[in-house]
Amino acid sequence: MPNTIAERLQATLSAIAKAAELAQRPASDIQLLAVSKTKPVSDIMLAYTAGQRHFGENYVQEGVAKTEELAHLSDLVWHFIGPIQSNKSAFVAKNFSWCHSIDRLKIAKRLSAQRPEALPALNVCIQVNINMEETKSGFAPEEVSSAAQIIAELPNLNLRGLMAIPKASQSEPELAATFAALHDMFTDLQTHYPSVDTLSMGMSSDLELAVASGSTMVRVGTGIFGAR
Repeated sequence: MPNTIAERLQATLSAIAKAAELAQRPASDIQLLAVSKTKPVSDIMLAYTAGQRHFGENYVQEGVAKTEELAHLSDLVWHFIGPIQSNKSAFVAKNFSWCHSIDRLKIAKRLSAQRPEALPALNVCIQVNINMEETKSGFAPEEVSSAAQIIAELPNLNLRGLMAIPKASQSEPELAATFAALHDMFTDLQTHYPSVDTLSMGMSSDLELAVASGSTMVRVGTGIFGAR
């Protein structure tokens, strides 16, 4: 069992490569997003030293503090993947390169309006409430197409794709069906928007199935940084 962050990172990359090979996909098609929420900057630096560049944060205040502390590392790519309150949207717009959790049009419009002109467009994913859980935010599957039309027109956003957190208590066949539904939505979006290239689905526990189902970005926290 790998003991260090560098070892766990390498084991995760190896798992992605193996899953990609089984799915007859190039491993280079799948981006590993290291979810560093609640973990100290020292842990992020250990992963960075081991070669990881894309990091995901769930909490605005904590994430902003980390982006500021590590601002000298120009090749770090920060992804915001947590819920966004309206009064916190400006912090996301100013400090992150990506936002995966566009769960309503109000937030998309605020992020576009608040994105500094000096920065490139904010890369965004539409969050889909794929299993229609009352406790989860996100667009209903039937709302994704109309939401994409509006978000794609916002001036300071770059629509990159979809993100979802499937229902936890699913059997493997149920989860496979959920991932397949997301992939169908993703490929449909790609036919309309050339910028769409990202399907952010899969975490530590279901990474292999997500890769087999067409994920292009897997979000792994515990598998790299250990238990929270």
